[in-house]
Amino acid sequence: MLSDFFKYQAQTTEHPLAMEVSHAKGSYIYNTAGKEYLDFVAGVSANTLGHQPKRVNDAIKTQLDKYSHVMVYGEYAQNPATELCKLLAQNLPSTLSKTYLTNSGTEAIEGALKLARRVTGRSQLISCHNAYHGNTMGSMSVMGFEERKQIFRPLIPDVDFITFNNEADLEKITSKTAGVLLETIQGGAGFIQPENNFLKKVKQRCEEVGAIMILDEIQPGFGRTGKLFGFENYDVVPDVVVMGKGMGGGMPVGAFTASAEMMDLLSHDPKLGHITTFGGHPVIAAACLATLQELTETNLIAETLEKEALFRKTLVHPLIKEIRGKGLMLAAMTESPDLATEVILKCQEKGLILFWLLFEGCAIRITPPLTISNEEIIKGCGIILEALNEIENNNN
Repeated sequence: MLSDFFKYQAQTTEHPLAMEVSHAKGSYIYNTAGKEYLDFVAGVSANTLGHQPKRVNDAIKTQLDKYSHVMVYGEYAQNPATELCKLLAQNLPSTLSKTYLTNSGTEAIEGALKLARRVTGRSQLISCHNAYHGNTMGSMSVMGFEERKQIFRPLIPDVDFITFNNEADLEKITSKTAGVLLETIQGGAGFIQPENNFLKKVKQRCEEVGAIMILDEIQPGFGRTGKLFGFENYDVVPDVVVMGKGMGGGMPVGAFTASAEMMDLLSHDPKLGHITTFGGHPVIAAACLATLQELTETNLIAETLEKEALFRKTLVHPLIKEIRGKGLMLAAMTESPDLATEVILKCQEKGLILFWLLFEGCAIRITPPLTISNEEIIKGCGIILEALNEIENNNN
């Protein structure tokens, strides 16, 4: 299989990890040789309930027996999508009441940016340096990392950037600004949390000038930070919230939610203002609904903060400078990208899956399923500490 993987499937890097996967269950992935790997990455924050969660799988199978794709988005009333959007509205602030379902987070970002321009009649978009919101042309235009996008220019014009947590930059948000797009917690930049009420100050500035505040919850959302949505930790309500990743319990999905008044603008002048064939796919929506029900009907979200505390208590070592992030969206910071890479690769050899962040090379990603047990946390941290001790000893 591995030779065909390299021969026929397009690669995103020159050196993929290339594990040959046999099956996965709970917090573990198994390769074709039968070796088990404890998963501290969860498909890059996507497998909220671990691998093969029964409630999600049952919902998928039940829906498959009824119908799959029947019509393009928004034409037919399909129960899984309708119930999902209803449950989202019931668990979001009242101003976030209507949801557009998409196939991915980056597609949802595209829709949110279009919505900001449609609502305001303005063109300027503002994002943050070192931001990541996806990799389509529109999402790439608001990516704050020039090295990754220079070769693909020209991109969407009239985009400016501010620095996360820099209040002085808020003056760049003016009456020409359509929308300000921020990650609630900066992901690729190193799991950086907002400080000194930064998000509230951005919202206030947007209200002053009539701009739309968009929060990217694609990674923090769906319980990962100890709240259903990350912005609930920072006493702010965006005009538009974008979701994806963990929303589907391992299935591909995205969505953006705003007020009914705003979202209804996509239906006219022009009609089909945003359109997708497979958005709201009934099988995917059934998986999302089951995931959201599990999160809202159990203690998983509250337990996320207890598990964070266990990570911070257990993962102490001279080669770890700090642990950034919140809940189970954590990054162990090392002194160099080389050290981070050495730890990640050494831990994979020892049966623990870790990963990198997009732009911050010194970081080691720790984003396990929310269902991970305390025993599994201690086991995985033990493997990390063992790897760090070996590295430290080899360097002395």
